[in-house]
Amino acid sequence: MVKEELAIFDDVEKQAWQLLEKSIIYYQGRPIGTVANYDSSEDASNYDHCFIRDFVSSALLFLSQGRYDIVRNFLEETLKLQPTKNELEAYTPIRGLIPASFKVISTNGKESLEADFGEHAIARVTPVDSCLWWIIILHAYVKATKDINFALQPEFQQGIMLIMELCLATRFDMYPTLLVPDGSCMIHRRLGIYGYPLEIQALFYAALRAARKLLICAGDEEIVIGIDNRLPLLRDHIRHHYWIDINRLNVIYRFKGEEYGQTAVNLFNIYSDSIPYADLAIWLPKYGGYLAGNVGPSQLDTRFFALGNLMAIICSLASEQQSQAIMNLIEEQWQDLVGEMPMKISFPAVEKEEYRIFTGCDPKNIPWSYHNGGSWPVLMWFLAAAAQKTGRTSIAKRAIEIAQERLSDDQWPEYYDGTRGLLIGKKARRYQTWTITGFLLAKELMRNPNHLELISFGEFDLESASQACEL
Repeated sequence: MVKEELAIFDDVEKQAWQLLEKSIIYYQGRPIGTVANYDSSEDASNYDHCFIRDFVSSALLFLSQGRYDIVRNFLEETLKLQPTKNELEAYTPIRGLIPASFKVISTNGKESLEADFGEHAIARVTPVDSCLWWIIILHAYVKATKDINFALQPEFQQGIMLIMELCLATRFDMYPTLLVPDGSCMIHRRLGIYGYPLEIQALFYAALRAARKLLICAGDEEIVIGIDNRLPLLRDHIRHHYWIDINRLNVIYRFKGEEYGQTAVNLFNIYSDSIPYADLAIWLPKYGGYLAGNVGPSQLDTRFFALGNLMAIICSLASEQQSQAIMNLIEEQWQDLVGEMPMKISFPAVEKEEYRIFTGCDPKNIPWSYHNGGSWPVLMWFLAAAAQKTGRTSIAKRAIEIAQERLSDDQWPEYYDGTRGLLIGKKARRYQTWTITGFLLAKELMRNPNHLELISFGEFDLESASQACEL
């Protein structure tokens, strides 16, 4: 970024841009991504990798500045890491997966990329969200550059279709949602989100929307039909079964158990004693609501998960009325969901015996820390995008003002601890790249709302989706 461009930013933004430049990874002389973290005072572990989910905010930020080369290189190189053949052996990535992360290694002066499909991750969990985010980034790139031909290259069409085959495959399941294990998304530690977590469903919906656009001209007809069939089913399923507000809570409160057949109202056999009705009835505003964290057999996880709810707004998985209700809830319960650092990844934290069961006594996920109720600055850009989408920009402005006062002084930590986010995370890395890019992207979205088009989708309409290749 040149000096003239930096002149329009304040000192905190200037520092953030300078740090972002230092985080860029180069491969064979070309920029291909950003390192997760470069705090030299800490052991690198896998923080010297470029994570697909971490790069999302970097990619959108670079696209907003017209720096298309790094995103193009990222998409090309990560696609080459996608397995295109199935191996019969266990412990090998299956066809279609996009790695969780990669790094540049040098052997005898020759550079190559080393991909991690979860083999080196905590608990060895294979990432589900990487391939979904990859399609979303590709769609954003085409939107920004107007270069549909880039996505129509045979290798990219094959890459998209392999991911869709994974997502739409025949399986031991009849729901339109994706069944996934704990730790397969941003919450990459055990936290009781196995099954059908909202975050994955929101990303799945956005990826389906993006793939539908990118496969218009040259896609496999069977896959396109599968996407068209799945989209309305997934949308309606989430909007109905995941939605919680006062009216819906009253319905759930009076559920009968052990119902059978087509007339069953309590389709998932939710037992009323498992729902914290008293707390929810007080906590929910009259005109507020949110999408539950998870729904499955005898399971309704009433925790609020920020990324899933905000992404549901951005990609129109939530209805317009529901989107406004989610923003109402965030505004009304500001101290619980935003506090002193935007914003809580989940609320409330699980504590005591529930903490021990859900996390396996994970010392990094103690109550109100890390994934268990910690505050993540990267979520700022999701909040800003949702605020722009719903016309509630005052919410984003308030959150950005809070963060700007602290992030630079605190050296851009990965996450914050405590019920209000007042403490720098006990084990948080400093100079976390997606903390830096989350802040910068939030500011950019507020400065230029047109950038929302890179990541946002309107209400799904099958007729318009079937039109010629126009993004």
